[in-house]
Parts: sequence; C-alpha cells; structure tokens
Amino acid sequence: MRYFADPYEAWELAWARPDQRLRPGVVQYRGYRLSLGKPRRRLEVPDGAVTLVLSFDGQLRTNDIGDTSGRRAERAPGEHRSSLLSALRTRATLGEHSGRMYGMEVTLTPWAAYTLFGVAMHEWAERIIDPADLVGGRVNQLTEALACLPDWEQRFRLLDTTLGLWWEKGPAYSPRVVWAWRELLRTAGAVPIRRVSAQTGWGWRQCENRFLQQIGLPPKAVARIMRLHRALRLLSEGNTATLTALACSFSDQAHMSREIRRMTGFPPSRLLPARMPVAANPLHDRIPGQVTSFALPRSGRAGLCEILQDNTVTRPQGCVAEGAGATPARQAITMHGNHRDKGEDQ
Repeated sequence: MRYFADPYEAWELAWARPDQRLRPGVVQYRGYRLSLGKPRRRLEVPDGAVTLVLSFDGQLRTNDIGDTSGRRAERAPGEHRSSLLSALRTRATLGEHSGRMYGMEVTLTPWAAYTLFGVAMHEWAERIIDPADLVGGRVNQLTEALACLPDWEQRFRLLDTTLGLWWEKGPAYSPRVVWAWRELLRTAGAVPIRRVSAQTGWGWRQCENRFLQQIGLPPKAVARIMRLHRALRLLSEGNTATLTALACSFSDQAHMSREIRRMTGFPPSRLLPARMPVAANPLHDRIPGQVTSFALPRSGRAGLCEILQDNTVTRPQGCVAEGAGATPARQAITMHGNHRDKGEDQ
C-alpha cells in the first residue's frame, strides 16, 4: 500500500493493488479524504477505464463535455451524485465538488466490469450512473461496510474479499476480447481494426458485437481513446504537436487537434495550459502513468467562463465572452505532503 498525507490534515490518499486473482482486470484501489476548504473543478478526459466511486461523505457534480459527432452537444444540467459508476467513455467530464470528499475508488478494465457486475457493457456505455441502478443494493452495503472500518488497509482487504466473490459469480469474459483489448492498448490504437478482428478468429461483425457486450464500445471507438491517451501524454511531456501527430498516426496536426477537441471539448492549445505541474502532486491524475485530469479554476465565474467559452457546456449566468475581461484564475494546491510506503505492493 502507498500512502500520502498532508501534515496540515487537508488531505490523505492511499493506493493499493488488488489481490492477484483479480488482476489485471481490477487495476487499482484508491482511498481519499479531502478537506481542502475551497471548491475544486477538474476536467476528466477519456481514460479507457471503468471507475466505481464509493462515497462515505460528499457529493460530486458531473457534466458531459465534448461531442463525439463533432457537433456541439445539447445536454442536461449537471447531476449531483455520491457514489457513481462511470462506463468507458469517448467524451470528457467536468467534475466539481465542494472540496470535502471522503471515499474510495476502484479502477477496472471494461471486461472485468462485465464479469463483476454481470450486465452487458453496451447497456450503460458512455454513461455515469448510480451503481445501485445497475447492480442493486450490494454496492450500498459494501459502501456502508467500508465506511465503518478504521483504516485503509482493512478497507482494501474487504474490497479484495467482496470483489472476489462477485468475480466468481459473474459471467466469464472472452480471452479473445481481452487479447484484442490489449492489442489496441499496446499499439495506442494504431493497429488496423480488421487485422485485430482477423487475429481473434472472428469476423469483423462478430468481433464488434463481442466488444459491445464485454467492453461497451466498438473497437474503433476504443482505438480513439487509446490514441488520445498517447497524444495527451506526449504533448504533456513537451513534444511538439507535429511530432505527436506523426507518432500517434494522425494524418496531420490539424486532424489531431480536431480529434482532441471532439473528445475533450478543447483544442490542445487551450487544454494543455490547464495542466498543473504534477511531478510531485499525488492529488492530480487518478491513474498512475496516464494523463487523466486537468485543473480548472476553483473560484470566480470569469475564469471558468473563459475556459468554457466554446459552449460545449452551458455557460453560467453572468459569464462574459473572451476579450471582454474574463481571465482564467488557475490555482494549484501546494503540496506539503508526506509520502511513505506501507510494505510492498501486493
């Protein structure tokens, strides 16, 4: 288990790897307690994972951003949730909370979510839902049991035990689907989809149907997510847009910019400045080694309006357009935290 804490008790985070029988489908556990004193807004980009959030205290407001068709999205106002379950998604989400949150997060591959929850993934693809709506009261019972335990180590053990039971009772995933998923991950979505289908031994249509059942999206959509991963990582590391587009198999830089905007709501020139320095910031990306999150202003309407000026989300009342005095108010949480490892990762 890895543990981080702020000496001023503003936050604590704990990570653990799941039991070996659940890996690699169950990727990681994360526990968090935040008492930041100010609201927090983050843009969560498509990350290729299914996320189960089990909340002990606090609510998260979520808004969809981006438009997979290239058109501006019409959407309902943001929803407030405690616990939530986020499927594999091809568009970004704006998450907002008061600064006070306490709970746990389980990161899953889609095919592992299919086995754990026993529901075809296409039935809730691209959505963020209340987990009880999908699997009933067992998630609420697990959340209550976790909240009653005194420390993170005991909570991680209970997750291992409970998810292990769900795993044994769930439908089996196809090893051929898992192989195809890993091939798309390995190549960052650059491999031709028909080649992947042929190597599974299925026809193209049968492969797509199996992906819809056990992943939630067709292989082409999964490839888009994998390619976005690589592009954002390379750009965040300081690589030029031209070289990044070439490395990620985009036809040119303009093609890459259009795709990033479709999936995140912003072109790279506006998205990357919102990226906080993260080298020593355990509060930032939710999945180690991936670019998952971008900080947005936590206070002030003007700064938020400038970042959201493209109207991919509803502009709050009173916002002014760019050029009319709106200025982004970027603030970073100063890390004064202590870090220590508790034993070896399992």
